Amino acid sequence: MKGKPVADAITIRAKEEAERLKQNGVYPKLKIVRVGEREDDLAYERAAVKRMETCGILCEVLTLPLDIIHESFIKELKAVDEDKTVHGILLFRPLPKQINENEVKFIISPEKDIDCLNPINVAKVLEGDKSGFPPCTPSAAMEILKYYNVNLKGSNAVVLGRSMVVGKPMAMLLLKENATVTICHSKTNNLPNICKKADILVAAIGKSNMISEDFVKDGAVVIDVGINIDDGNITGDVKTQECLNKVSLITPVPAGVGSVTTAVLAEHVIKSCKQINNK
Repeated sequence: MKGKPVADAITIRAKEEAERLKQNGVYPKLKIVRVGEREDDLAYERAAVKRMETCGILCEVLTLPLDIIHESFIKELKAVDEDKTVHGILLFRPLPKQINENEVKFIISPEKDIDCLNPINVAKVLEGDKSGFPPCTPSAAMEILKYYNVNLKGSNAVVLGRSMVVGKPMAMLLLKENATVTICHSKTNNLPNICKKADILVAAIGKSNMISEDFVKDGAVVIDVGINIDDGNITGDVKTQECLNKVSLITPVPAGVGSVTTAVLAEHVIKSCKQINNK
């Protein structure tokens, strides 16, 4: 299940909506807030800026020093949130230790919080409220499943990972589509046996090549969310080549879920812009 055709389809939708908004005098805009120069942040930033340009969405980057004090960071973030020309805010995490994320998550307004940091959006994901913004990565995984016509209703889905960024929201999104969901993690007993019962297995545990064919049922659909660096190479959580003979569908790494994430980000900016402007 390659990500590019999925991303292309979402990009076309976002571009058309952006053009419609601009014809009505509304210019959708993303603001990226980055602290420091982490290479993974920079890589995602480059991809996001390029995607926004393709979609006709304005994009600005606010770069802050790694040693910025908490109070100064809050002031900067509040200024971004209060900027009426900005419709969506993407804040790269994790933040440096001197910045209290428990305070930060309340600063970005829910309507501009396009990657689900604010607890109000977390609650909306839990409730299935469509006005909220699920995190972009699990949303991208769902877009791939829908694009490739994977039947979710009544399917046994196992999500391997329990983070607020991927695992938990992924489980909620699957549940919303009437899958029966089990959440597992690194401390789960008999992990391979549980995973092997899954019709749909989502690997989001962040351990390179952890999932072997022993975790996978014949004919299963596998979504590999993991992006790891192993001996200088980008790897997923799944041993893809080893599992190819057992699965019916599987996402590669790279060129899988990650390639769809920036397209979802663009669509979220459009959605936030429309909601803020009642369009």
